[in-house]
Amino acid sequence: MTFRKTALALLLGTTALLGAGAAQAQQKFVTIGTGGVTGVYYAVGGAICRLVNKDRKTHGIRCSVESTGGSAFNVNAIKAGELDFGLAQSDVQYNSLKGIGAFKDNAFPELRAVFSVHPEPFTVLARPEVGAKTFTDLKGKRVNVGNPGSGTRASMEELLTALGWKLSDFSLASELKADEHGPALCDNKIDAFFYGVGHPSANIQDPTTTCGAKLVSIAGPAVDKLVAEKPYYAKATIPGKLYNNNPDPTETYGVLATVVTSAKVPDETVYQIVKATFENFNEFKSLHPAFAHLEPAKMIKDGLSAPLHPGAEKYYKEKGWLK
Repeated sequence: MTFRKTALALLLGTTALLGAGAAQAQQKFVTIGTGGVTGVYYAVGGAICRLVNKDRKTHGIRCSVESTGGSAFNVNAIKAGELDFGLAQSDVQYNSLKGIGAFKDNAFPELRAVFSVHPEPFTVLARPEVGAKTFTDLKGKRVNVGNPGSGTRASMEELLTALGWKLSDFSLASELKADEHGPALCDNKIDAFFYGVGHPSANIQDPTTTCGAKLVSIAGPAVDKLVAEKPYYAKATIPGKLYNNNPDPTETYGVLATVVTSAKVPDETVYQIVKATFENFNEFKSLHPAFAHLEPAKMIKDGLSAPLHPGAEKYYKEKGWLK
C-alpha cells in the first residue's frame, strides 16, 4: 500500500509539474527598454505594459519595463536579442537603420518601427547665475552632455558638429545619467545640462523648483541648417509658464520618441502590443501629460524611418489607417 501511495503521489506530482510547464510555455514575456525612471520613456513603457497586462489571460503576453541608458542602448540591446522592444529618439532610429553617425560600424537593418509617441524638444537647463540665454553662452561652462549610449548624447554630438565645437569647448563635459543631472545642477557640480525629453517632465520640474534653474534656447543659423538637413529633426517651442521661474516660451528643436523592435520579434507579439495600446487609447493618453495631444494618424507615420513591423502594419490596416 505504501509503495502504491508513493507511486501515485509521484505520478500526480509529475503530472502537476507537466501542467505547470505547459502553462509556463504559453505565457510569453516581453520587455520594453526605456530610460531613466524620472523620464517620459519610462512612463511610456509603463503605460504600454499596463495596457498589455490587462488582457494577458487572453493573449498570454506578460509585459515588463526596464530602466536603461536610453535610446542607443535600447537599439543595441534589441539587436543583441536582450530586449524585445525599446524607446528610441527618431534620429537614433534613423542612424541605426542606415549605419551612420554613432552607428557607422554597427548598422541594424532588421530594426523595425512600431509607432511614434510624444515630441522631445532638446532642453537645456542652466543655473540662474550663469545668465545663459542661448546654447552658445555655455561655451567654457560645466555642461552635462549625456551618458554614452543615450540618444541625448548622440544628439548633443550632432549639435556640436553643426556649431563647429568639440566637447573640449566646455570646461567640463560630464556624462551623468538623466536621473543624476538635476541634483548635480542644484548642487553646483555643473552649470547646465542638455536633455531630449517630452514635456512636462519631472526631470525638468524638479530643478526649476528646487534651485530656480532657467531654460536656455537652442537656436540660430547652425540649428536652422541642422534642422533643414536632417529629416528626423523639427523646430519646437517649450511653452512659457510650464515650469516654475520660466515665464517665457523657449525656442529649440527636437525629435520624436518612437517605439521600435526587431524583424525577429513575432508578428503576433507586435500586433498584440499595438492593439493593447490603441484599443485603450484614451486610457493611454491619460497616463502622462506628455501624451495628451497624441493622434493615431500621426503616430503611425511621423518620425518613423525604419520599415513598419508587419505585426504593427496588420493592425493599422485592420483599422483602416493604412491602405
